[in-house]
Amino acid sequence: MKNNFLLGLALAATILTSCGDDDTADIVINDNSVTNNNNGGTTNPDTDVELSGNISADLTLDATKNYTITGPTIVQNGACLTIPAGMTIRAAATGADVYLAIAQGGCINAEGTSSQPIVFTSASNTPNAGDWGGLILLGKAQINSVDGTTTTTATSEIASLPYGGNENGDSSGTLRYVRVEYSGGKADGQSENNGVSFYGVGNGTVVDYVQVFEGKDDGFEFFGGTVNASHIAVLNAQDDSIDWTEGYTGTITDAYVKHGASHDKGIEADGFNTDVANNGGYFSKPTVTNLTIIGLGSGTGNEAVRLRAGTQGIFNNVWIEGFNEGFDLDGADAANPTGAGVLSGDLVVNSVIFTDVNVNMKNDTAETFTESEFLTIDAASTGTDFATWGAGWTRQ
Repeated sequence: MKNNFLLGLALAATILTSCGDDDTADIVINDNSVTNNNNGGTTNPDTDVELSGNISADLTLDATKNYTITGPTIVQNGACLTIPAGMTIRAAATGADVYLAIAQGGCINAEGTSSQPIVFTSASNTPNAGDWGGLILLGKAQINSVDGTTTTTATSEIASLPYGGNENGDSSGTLRYVRVEYSGGKADGQSENNGVSFYGVGNGTVVDYVQVFEGKDDGFEFFGGTVNASHIAVLNAQDDSIDWTEGYTGTITDAYVKHGASHDKGIEADGFNTDVANNGGYFSKPTVTNLTIIGLGSGTGNEAVRLRAGTQGIFNNVWIEGFNEGFDLDGADAANPTGAGVLSGDLVVNSVIFTDVNVNMKNDTAETFTESEFLTIDAASTGTDFATWGAGWTRQ
């Protein structure tokens, strides 16, 4: 048996030929008994379903089916993708061209539980970081790469979809008890997917209990927006575990980072996108509370947190362990006034403890300030209790 089903108002037996602005065909769900799957076997016509293309109407996945993302899959404006708790969604291990994107005005409802998380992973029998693209959410909240008046949107690096606007309360749906594995496929020399990318996502979006495991690029990256994320974990990201830029002003509460053999920063934070400009005239300024970053030891020669391009931010209750440098502050000119944020109180670490760290703070900015003006060492700092909130649904 070989069936092709197209999403319209419901699953129908007509193949539509229209294309969106992203040059991606309308979605076709293939139920194919003869197509070889990514693991070298054959698919089951009753249970195996491929996803690729545009989702233009509401879709709830069937928990009795096995879904594999085989190409760019985009939930379009007005449509919502619902994924039941406990499902595992696999992705063909062909790199950056396999991803799930939630376009502006679209939404995802992925609500797992601690005992039944929703897992996005590689379809390969021998998975590796970078096998597929990852999750991309694009919202209508503010970004500082545009002026916000004459221009309110930019175009995403991956998928070339619009993001940004003036709706800071915009919702892209819910990610709760979700795990993303083996993502970060590389598109070219400059562009790589992350585990989860938030482009101008608003604070109406729920992001709670989400892990990125074994990613090739960044774990979580925030391109502006106001989304609040809590109980997020990144293990073995090969680039930065948490990255923000383009004027991100949300909150990050209870975040856990642990480095693997290949890695870069625990956090890399930019006030704006230096490849564009600070057209909005403001800087990133998230509030980060209950943060733990575990490195590979003080002899590794890297830094836990890099703050640059004028970023601001308020850090509370931080634990940093196993790094040469704790905080590295960069930005030595008027366009990148990272040090000015320290002097104004807009960039501050209210309580932190360092374990096996050689240098607590390195100041490479144009401003002069003492360590105590930037951070407060507090022996009572605990970071986040990942052992408790990460139990059962994460990979460790």
